Amino acid sequence: MSSKIQILPESLANQIAAGEVVERPASVVKELVENSLDASASEIFVEIEKGGKALVRVTDNGHGMKKDDAFLCLERHATSKVKSAEDLFALHTMGFRGEALPAIASVSRLRLITRSVEDDSGWQIYAEGGTIRQADAVGAAPGTVVEVRNLFFNTPGRRKFLRKEDTEFGHIADVISRLALSRPDIHFRLSHNGRNYLEAYRHNRLEERVAALLGRSITGDLLPIEADSGNGEMLVGLLGVPGISRSSTGHIYTYVNGRFVRDRVIQHAILEAYRSLLEKRRYPIAVLFIDMPPETVDVNVHPTKHEVRFRNQQQVHDFIVSAIRERLQGHAFEATRGESISLTTDTQPTELNRVLSPVNPVQRDYRERIQESLAAFNEKVSSAPPIAAVSTVKGEMTVWSKGHGEVLSMLDGWRLIGQYLNSYLLCQVNDELVLIDQHAAHERIGFERLRTQLASNGIDSQSLLFPVVLDLDHREAAILSEHLDDFARFGFEVEAFGGRSFTVKSVPALVTDVDAERLVRDLAAELNEIGRSGQLDDEIERVLAVLACHSMVRANQALSPSEMQQLLKDLAEIDFGSCCPHGRPVMHRLPKREIEKFFHRG
Repeated sequence: MSSKIQILPESLANQIAAGEVVERPASVVKELVENSLDASASEIFVEIEKGGKALVRVTDNGHGMKKDDAFLCLERHATSKVKSAEDLFALHTMGFRGEALPAIASVSRLRLITRSVEDDSGWQIYAEGGTIRQADAVGAAPGTVVEVRNLFFNTPGRRKFLRKEDTEFGHIADVISRLALSRPDIHFRLSHNGRNYLEAYRHNRLEERVAALLGRSITGDLLPIEADSGNGEMLVGLLGVPGISRSSTGHIYTYVNGRFVRDRVIQHAILEAYRSLLEKRRYPIAVLFIDMPPETVDVNVHPTKHEVRFRNQQQVHDFIVSAIRERLQGHAFEATRGESISLTTDTQPTELNRVLSPVNPVQRDYRERIQESLAAFNEKVSSAPPIAAVSTVKGEMTVWSKGHGEVLSMLDGWRLIGQYLNSYLLCQVNDELVLIDQHAAHERIGFERLRTQLASNGIDSQSLLFPVVLDLDHREAAILSEHLDDFARFGFEVEAFGGRSFTVKSVPALVTDVDAERLVRDLAAELNEIGRSGQLDDEIERVLAVLACHSMVRANQALSPSEMQQLLKDLAEIDFGSCCPHGRPVMHRLPKREIEKFFHRG
């Protein structure tokens, strides 16, 4: 009787390993660039063709490899970074598993060219599907070149799951941006189809690298932070002021001992520190580095090493929250110049000055005023278009009231009483008291009108008097490039303006008075989350909800009696159901009997 358990062939084992560490071309780029970082390279050049499906080539000027090491690096579980079990819990390198290169080679046509500084010549090894086909001595500069062609050529089932070229390249650009942010001292270059896409020269300060990669428009709104827990953890980096935000957590970059991670403990701590300072469903911009003793953090949790486990996660969480809150409480915008200033730091930072710029000292008598401003931040009235924007496409409004403060009837049985907390309309409907959330109601009105327009002749567009130029980061630029046709469907006219810049010339007529840059960024993030354009029709309401939310009256916005009447009229004219597009209730009814019961009547 034959055994049911069998030893897998080496080639199949490598392909299984590839499934763990090589999800898409961006995974290949990450593994190869991290190897270059571990090789002490000061220049790393990445060349991509067809989104990485045809070619990924990473060239570095690191210390390179000798002949024997060049052959061994293509064997499974071969690594120069771990020699004992103790090393797993005291890692000082980016990679250590010893599976990346053989796994990549098993699903591609790989060429390795490497030369150590001590040798006069280098070695070239060509492998196809994990099998070495050729090896020769070659002339080469010190360093290493890894060339990966035809990724997943021998696993067509996996290749079919790859997305469009622009999408795959966007993921690659995101990987390079994350790695380049962590190492301002290294020159990075990224090209696609022969065209330079990203060039990050060596920088002396983190602010300079952030400006090069994420856009110079945000650098004036970033606060340097440096904090020491006293228990071995140190936090250093840049924080976005509460006045700037994004619709997703994609602009939160966190690093533990130099390694980019997406850790739930760290992210929760950051969001907790910003709690009450940002609108709902808005997220901060942050580039933060957490340094701690290697033995207190386990990075061997996931094959891609994006997740970590802390020995004392509560201690790490609380340290991050308190450090960020203290820094945010110590900042303000100088009213006349619009520059961020520090109010808490008495001395210059003593560590990591290579990365961070010093904090500017200011007068202490501002402290009390700033603390009051921060406490009241969440109650600040948000900028929004006038209520007239919902009345008609052109923003015309029918004035219902001829006098101020007059209580008018709208429909049979309806009577407007007034506004509560500048957020809720109070109405009497027959013998009931009705509370209407003005933002949720207005959101539903805009959503229904956008949906009606899209189903008929398309969403009405309105040209901007002054086109808006957007300076995006590499990931946002790739997403926007892929979805330009989708933006046109929703009433936008957006054109490439060179590099990572785009020009917004027209927006949907219902949202002409909003922040066009914020709207385009949020819509691009939503489209990217939805996925391929072919799936867009199934998720059309998600996109319309984003558009509707931007055009709406906000909470904490005072309305005149005529504006309140118009909102009620518009609400009555649609089949709005009971919820806004995001599922929140539009109104709440209090029957007469409940009110009388509360006052012990009847």
